[in-house]
Amino acid sequence: MVLLYYEILLFLSVGLTLIYAFMWHKHFDVHFTLIFAFIPISILGIVLCTRAETLEAAVTANKMTYIGGCFLILFIMQSVFGLCSIKMPRLLKVLFLAISSTLLGLVAFFDHPLFYKSVTLDRSKGYTRLIKNYAFMHSVFYAVIVIYFIITIAGLAYSYAKKRSVSRTILKLLILPEIVCVICFFGGRAITTKVELIPLGYVFAQIMYLIIVHRICLYDMDDTVVDSLVMKGDTGFISLDFKFNYLGSNDTAKEVFPELSQLTVDKPASRSEVMRETVLQWLRAFRNDETADKAYYNKDDSIYLVTVRYLYDGKHKRGYQIVITDDTKNQQYISLLGHYNDDLRREVAEKTEHIVEMHDNLILSMATMVESRDNSTGGHIRRTSVGVKMLIDEIRKDDAFELSDEFCRDIIKAAPMHDLGKIAVDDKILRKKGRFEPWEFEKMKKHAAEGARIVHEILKGTDDESFRIIAENVAHYHHERWDGSGYPDGLKGEEIPLEARIMAIADVYDALVSKRVYKEKMSFEEADKIIMEGMGKHFDKQLEPYYIAARPHLEEYYSTIE
Repeated sequence: MVLLYYEILLFLSVGLTLIYAFMWHKHFDVHFTLIFAFIPISILGIVLCTRAETLEAAVTANKMTYIGGCFLILFIMQSVFGLCSIKMPRLLKVLFLAISSTLLGLVAFFDHPLFYKSVTLDRSKGYTRLIKNYAFMHSVFYAVIVIYFIITIAGLAYSYAKKRSVSRTILKLLILPEIVCVICFFGGRAITTKVELIPLGYVFAQIMYLIIVHRICLYDMDDTVVDSLVMKGDTGFISLDFKFNYLGSNDTAKEVFPELSQLTVDKPASRSEVMRETVLQWLRAFRNDETADKAYYNKDDSIYLVTVRYLYDGKHKRGYQIVITDDTKNQQYISLLGHYNDDLRREVAEKTEHIVEMHDNLILSMATMVESRDNSTGGHIRRTSVGVKMLIDEIRKDDAFELSDEFCRDIIKAAPMHDLGKIAVDDKILRKKGRFEPWEFEKMKKHAAEGARIVHEILKGTDDESFRIIAENVAHYHHERWDGSGYPDGLKGEEIPLEARIMAIADVYDALVSKRVYKEKMSFEEADKIIMEGMGKHFDKQLEPYYIAARPHLEEYYSTIE
């Protein structure tokens, strides 16, 4: 019966180890594997010892049992520390391994004297049993086991109190085989003298560790996520080494690139023309610039997002990994959104343009209305706007003033607004058919400042701040003179904004060559003489060459409207 008991435990132990081998994952702690490998060896030693015919065979078999005795409790301790994420110093690991190895070495090479004072063979009960008289080193052996046990229990207690990331269920499962094995090891003979209980404790430990391993697979997020991605089939993976040799791929990648099925592992991927034109180009781009880690691959009606990463073995880069995900729906959404945004921008631009056009027409209508009250200046705002544009065209031909496109557009647009202030001038003065009396002229001069105020009120809500400023300046200062004798503020020189200086030339030129109720129109030669005499006095001398260049165009234009 005793021999059958041991043989059943050996059979169970081997079966549990095979189950573990079936469940094995490369990310399992190596100490799990060592535990499942050493336990059947230790129980086999007990079975062989029980069947031994001679003392020498029994002693040799007994030495096998010490493989488990010396190392299993150490491996259990190290597996506990690994599961609880407690980092054991490398030096301490080496020390513990050296102690266990020394104990096993003493048993293996120095036989009884250090471990047993004497050993005899007993076959009186139908099976072989060693009668041992323990020596000093056996007590050291016991002490080492106790130390390992205390350290393990301390690690479990610490983890239970401090490590919130460690499953409480796992901690409870870990402590059970530890306690059972120690009880069986030290208290087995107190419970029964007929059989050794330690192999039963070992088998119990294997069962508990299988349960632990099963649960660990759920808790290990890195492994479960990766396995789920690979098994689900939504993500394709292609692996290559640094020499672009093909290392492998999953079925999803082969669906996208059927050519992968024709590649041989460890052979250059460049043998496939498709790989040369796609995968290898992505890898070369990534190798030259690691930020170039994404690309898109179109196939049939699908769009795939391709991400290039390094292939790691632990902390070491071993090659490249291509990750392929179907991004069709996302790209379709982005495309739809892009079209929608383009349509929206176009619609907004059209509406904005329409609103600006309405705004400009409103301002022009106001200027025309004001002009209609003044029976002496018909068509003045239109003509001066043309004159301003001709001057601007000449000024832009060199870089003396460095005018921006925005400035040029704004002054041309603001020109019709220069006389808006006349709306506040009394009709008796504005429509007078002769020259003004001094007091009447003083009233008329107020139109400049009043025009600036009106422009400010009209444009104060506009987003185009630069246009507002230019329009105000044109209305406010177009009657100022370079020598400071103008109105309303008597500005001189470059105190007068450039836009007002330009407007002044166009305004005076139109007044000279156009018929008014109080005068006939002048000839182009007479008007030109007055303008040129005013350079440096009435007008900015720096604008003289541009006026001269624009003069033929001005004369041609005014000739057409006579």
